[in-house]
Amino acid sequence: MPTLELILAVMVVIFVCGFLRLPLIAWSAALVVLAALTASVTLVAVVLIIAAAVNVAFIRRKLLTDRVLALYRRILPDMSQTEKEAIDAGTVWWDGDLFSGRPDFDKLLAVPEPRLSAEEHAFLDGPVEELCAMCNDWEITHELQDLPTRVWQFIKDQGFLGMIIPKKYGGLGFSALAHSAVVMKLSTRSSTAAISVMVPNSLGPAELLLHYGTEEQKNHYLPRLAKGLEVPCFALTNPEAGSDAASIPDTAVVCRGQWQGKEVLGMRVTWDKRYITLGPVATLLGLAFRLHDPEKLLGGEADLGITCALVPTNTPGVNIGRRHLPLNAVFQNGPNSGKDVFMPLEWIIGGPEYAGKGWMMLMSSLAAGRSISLPTSSVGGAKALTRFTGAYARVRSQFRTPIGKLEGVEEALGRIAAHCYMMDATRVMTAGCVDAGEKPAVISAIAKYHLTERARLC
Repeated sequence: MPTLELILAVMVVIFVCGFLRLPLIAWSAALVVLAALTASVTLVAVVLIIAAAVNVAFIRRKLLTDRVLALYRRILPDMSQTEKEAIDAGTVWWDGDLFSGRPDFDKLLAVPEPRLSAEEHAFLDGPVEELCAMCNDWEITHELQDLPTRVWQFIKDQGFLGMIIPKKYGGLGFSALAHSAVVMKLSTRSSTAAISVMVPNSLGPAELLLHYGTEEQKNHYLPRLAKGLEVPCFALTNPEAGSDAASIPDTAVVCRGQWQGKEVLGMRVTWDKRYITLGPVATLLGLAFRLHDPEKLLGGEADLGITCALVPTNTPGVNIGRRHLPLNAVFQNGPNSGKDVFMPLEWIIGGPEYAGKGWMMLMSSLAAGRSISLPTSSVGGAKALTRFTGAYARVRSQFRTPIGKLEGVEEALGRIAAHCYMMDATRVMTAGCVDAGEKPAVISAIAKYHLTERARLC
């Protein structure tokens, strides 16, 4: 076979096999046949050897995979303990099927459709509707630069801050789907109100207390959080550490000190946090820092690792800084700091035995909040934009025709509607996954990224 024809034949085989997504054995067989057509024994032998090397698992492993793996092990740094904890934190749901390359859609279709309870429907039709009616976004954003006092009080009185807290502690005990639906609806009316409700029900004091708090901590704080007697925030982000939260430089040292007239074992904490949502109005600070025990007073390692504690904001030494206005958005956000603030070890979430386990706690609890907060607020904003854009395209006319019927505008409206449909389907599926007891680390990350990006496209 002439060289040019052989090259064209190889290109056709590669295209067909790739297009049909044929298995590796089919690629190999096709290439062997092409080699045989050349009548070259040497070429056939070479292709057969290569085919055997890539198709027979133990040969492929010895000749190729092990060598490539060894190369990458030399190039890549060793995985740290914090990275291992982050990887092991979540659970694998149907996303495991998806990334296998052979998803079982019957398994997905067999999952029961998430549904709101009658009580959750009543809350959406009652207090949520009333809260939406109370919110005038122009007044909130341009006149008050905050929610009105009556709105803040309504949020607290109606239990909006305790949607994830079980009823036995005075909370609403709502499902993830209901939590998502409430935040989505509020997002269509006021992003400030939505964020103010969203944050206490996301990763923060309540979520961490539910999973890791001592009984004493739960019984004291959860009823107060549910009734709005405490306004929480979670201080994790530092000027030098944002997404790379494991590298926070905030530190604490285990020591003895005076507390309420007694000498107790505690810790002196120094921190500098920034961009903390609800920070300026919070009464309870969830604080993440790296705990050290140089004298080994706790009997373990000198560097215990990231630790999470609950700190009342009226504690001497806690400094609430000037409020931020990020992108001129008026939800409460600001810095806080402290230098050598002494606090007892009992303030650690879960008690002293959870010293150094903060990163594990954060990673294990992250998925639920990440599945709902930003994805849901993005869906709410996209739905509002879809409604406004569709209505304007209907009432605005050119050439005695609503512009929504012009082909160029129709195309844009169709694209917006498609994005909105996909976003809401993702929201429901992800919330249903959380309600099924999963901790969808991968799905929540995908939902957070893609839904915020699709909201930009609407």
